[in-house]
Amino acid sequence: MNFKAKAFAAAAAVALLSTGAMAQDIAVIAGSVEDAFMDKIKKGVDDATAMVTANGGTVQYLRTQNYENFGPDLVTLINQAVAQGVDGIAIPVWVPDAQIPALQAAREAGIVIMQYNSGLPVMGDVGAINYFGSDEYAAGFGGGKYLAEKGAKHILCHIQVPGAINLTERCRGVTDGATEAGAKVTVLETPPNLDGDVTGTAEAFKAAFLGDNTIDAMVSCADFGAAAGANAVEQTGAKIMVSAFDFSPASLDRIKAGTQTMAIDQQPYLQGFLATSMLFAHLKYGTNISTNPVLTGPAIIDASNVEAVMAGAALGAR
Repeated sequence: MNFKAKAFAAAAAVALLSTGAMAQDIAVIAGSVEDAFMDKIKKGVDDATAMVTANGGTVQYLRTQNYENFGPDLVTLINQAVAQGVDGIAIPVWVPDAQIPALQAAREAGIVIMQYNSGLPVMGDVGAINYFGSDEYAAGFGGGKYLAEKGAKHILCHIQVPGAINLTERCRGVTDGATEAGAKVTVLETPPNLDGDVTGTAEAFKAAFLGDNTIDAMVSCADFGAAAGANAVEQTGAKIMVSAFDFSPASLDRIKAGTQTMAIDQQPYLQGFLATSMLFAHLKYGTNISTNPVLTGPAIIDASNVEAVMAGAALGAR
């Protein structure tokens, strides 16, 4: 091959790389396979994956088995993605002490980090290029203020995975929002092995309700907690407003029926869809969104707007 031919071949190779002709492989890391909330995120990831694969990329969706060894399990998934040579990782930061060092090492290895769902306060430590999700403190603040303005004087805020930063921020916000509106808050932490366990969590709520008859409202940091709360209210006969972060078709039915006061929405479908698609687009085309963070919530769902949400929920996207 003569000099001109070699130069042309080299230029063509550079052009090929600069136009993103190489495959872009990304990993999306999520929570427990037992967590129905993560299924909504997965729908968003799946819909974005269709676009990614059509443009030559790949997506791995990696989930922990449960929340009982959460921090180490997340680090294992991060290290697995790095070992497989991905170009980008989309991930919530739930356990900063465990995750941040692993994500910093991934970034130093040239992997682009996109955050979603949790960990907005530590985004700078992670070095993520953007965040798609709710401001958990603001969501909690709004929820606590809402319940207090509805007449609550003593709110129970339930954390189902102690130590998870997003849940801690939620209850911190509930406390501040309720306090500003003249109510007080007690935080109830249940062990991780009860995550998703409606019956076991209902027993914990019953004990709290019977132990303090001034509690007149509760907000769980998980949708299943609303079901547990409704069960506990029914079994004790206590007059307590039931509410939760996130929702399911069952919780929407309760809101419509009047046995649940409200739910705090963060649109998990959008979190999965945007984190996946925007990470890929950044790797493939060099695009960025000027808004950072991109907030998908919070929004209060109550009797005034519940019917408008039900159609999307029936399709698995709300």
